Amino acid sequence: MRVDLGVRIPMTRLLRLARALVRRLRGLSRRQVVGVVVIVPVALGVAVASMIGQAAVATGLLALLLTAVLAGVIHLSRRIGGVHRATQETVRDLRATVEQLQRRVIAAVEKERLAAGDRHRELTEAMARTERLTGRGAELLLREQSLEIEALLQLFQLVTPRAPMPSGAGLHPTDLLGLVHVVRERRPALVVALGGGPSAVWLGYALAGAGGRLEVVDHDTSRVTALRALVAEHGLASVSVRLVGLGELAVDGRTGEWYDVDALDGLADIDLLLVDGALAPAGADPLAPALHVLGRRLAPGAGVVVDDEPERVAPRQGGGFGLTVRRRLPGRWTVLTHPENVGAAV
Repeated sequence: MRVDLGVRIPMTRLLRLARALVRRLRGLSRRQVVGVVVIVPVALGVAVASMIGQAAVATGLLALLLTAVLAGVIHLSRRIGGVHRATQETVRDLRATVEQLQRRVIAAVEKERLAAGDRHRELTEAMARTERLTGRGAELLLREQSLEIEALLQLFQLVTPRAPMPSGAGLHPTDLLGLVHVVRERRPALVVALGGGPSAVWLGYALAGAGGRLEVVDHDTSRVTALRALVAEHGLASVSVRLVGLGELAVDGRTGEWYDVDALDGLADIDLLLVDGALAPAGADPLAPALHVLGRRLAPGAGVVVDDEPERVAPRQGGGFGLTVRRRLPGRWTVLTHPENVGAAV
């Protein structure tokens, strides 16, 4: 049995339209389905009434259909109005949020700008201070270097060494010049140095020309051995180096470590006492025990040299031995003397 092609094609199109209509009906909401269920029968009723000649019925059904359509339009208008109002509220909320966020961003940017300005100002001030300090520090360093070079030239004009002179970080030419100067000026017969360092070699040369003698006291075995080797190398017969152990010593009610007093026998009529706090036994005041033990052994008119600033050496540190006059020497030294020796060489 054959089917006519002209009939088959319209049937296929009708099936497609029916399927599309079913898909659309499935996508409708409940209210839309109710509206379709009401409108479609009414529309069919109008069509049937018109076909059978029932004009009154068709008119009534048509009026009902128009009323339903009008109600649907009104309902749709309200829905659209509600959506519009909700959209406006959302836009207002979004605008307020954006404005608030904008104000926060502006405030944060302004805060960072002010902080960056403060940091820039602080950095500029720090750089300016650094430049000033660097310039001043360089000037002071050059001045100190010039003083050290001048002191070194003066030292070698005063001393003619027979062997290479010792060197080291603790030896500053200005300090050595102060010691050599006071020895050449006072021309002491006996110098006692508490703490043995390479400076003893320079003192030995200074004393050799004046006929004096140097007694070096130290508690460190390695320093004593090194100093004795230097003294022998330079042929300084007037320099003697003693290795003296440590013992307890009470001064003004305080007990501390100092040189063994019994090992210092024979040191008397000391014309110049040198107390090197950097080499002497550790203590808050290296001068007090030195004067406590050796103060009565000082010769008349003797002087005491200590490595301290004049402002920090009190006259009472003379220990009742009359060393109330102080004088600053080149370098880090201060010399304490008797008042009657102010007019004499100190």
